[in-house]
Amino acid sequence: MSDPALHLAVEIDGDGAHPAAWRRAAHSPDRLLTPRRVAGLAAVAENAGFTLITLDDGVLPPGVAPDPVGRIGAVERAAFVAASTSTVGIAPVVPVTYAEPFHVSSQLASLDHISAGRAGWVVTEEDRPEAARVWGRPVVADAAARARESRDGVEVARALWDSWEDDAVVRSVATSRYLDRDRLHYIDFTGETFAVKGPAIVPRPPQGQLVVLGRSDRVPAAQLDIALVEGRDPESVAAAAGDAGTLRVFAEVEVALDTPDATGAERVADLERYAPWTDRGRLRHIGSADGLVAVLDELSRHVDGVRLHPLVLDEDLPALSRLVLPALSERRLAARPLPGTSLRSTLGLERPANRFAAAAVQEEAR
Repeated sequence: MSDPALHLAVEIDGDGAHPAAWRRAAHSPDRLLTPRRVAGLAAVAENAGFTLITLDDGVLPPGVAPDPVGRIGAVERAAFVAASTSTVGIAPVVPVTYAEPFHVSSQLASLDHISAGRAGWVVTEEDRPEAARVWGRPVVADAAARARESRDGVEVARALWDSWEDDAVVRSVATSRYLDRDRLHYIDFTGETFAVKGPAIVPRPPQGQLVVLGRSDRVPAAQLDIALVEGRDPESVAAAAGDAGTLRVFAEVEVALDTPDATGAERVADLERYAPWTDRGRLRHIGSADGLVAVLDELSRHVDGVRLHPLVLDEDLPALSRLVLPALSERRLAARPLPGTSLRSTLGLERPANRFAAAAVQEEAR
């Protein structure tokens, strides 16, 4: 780690991490899929000082009846949020198991332009066979094949982001030239299941490369900026962080905090009557805000950040904002993003040089 302060991310998809979280939501059910709902959550997270919000997604519905089974696409939600925020980073979840990497790359580059350099990408997989039918694609059946698609998809996206050099756009009215064609490049990627020639149809993102997050056992560590690691206790998280091999490491932490109306344990028990809170092998804190601060203090010795998954957003996000983040700031344990900075800058990551421009410089030097 380059900085003792933690960067805090929060997942704001749906009503919370529990599949029955909607039963304790503070809004009426018809507001779940409205733009105002996601914008309001993003505003709370930004005002509290979170570094990053993430938006879960997948081509299949997120739950089964009688729980909510709909969502708006993560990239679309991220673009809407980008226009209504100014400092918080925004990272949609976008699987590339079946999606076309060329289109994913274009969407994410556009998001970085909209947000003025605050975009990230959480790489995941579509592991349910039904997803293949939605895309009209053959089933990618085994873990190794899904990992291959993620690896190739990230490689293509990163290459396409570099396929426009930073100064490729000329915009010269006098000469009627919009771009310098010599500064656009073919990527000529050929993988096991697809090929992409390029170049991209969107200019290079403001960050050069978006911040890419994912699990290093699914995507090669060299392709990630941030590894998302799991473990049921701080010791397991520390071990996973030590093996990640990435520039930054975030721990996945699920939280159910005590509130004025009920303890975290009581709230979990109330929702467990309707559906189980799936054990994903993550560290889970159920209890007081002070207890969570202590857990995050311990984690700060091993990771650069945490991604929090609140039990119920309408109950836990206000508690995090009011009790946890201020306490972390008082102890100088939390890093708050500054206006006008890119997500890469906030995380202490350098803006990478364009691979094609760098290669041309090296060629000229010979």
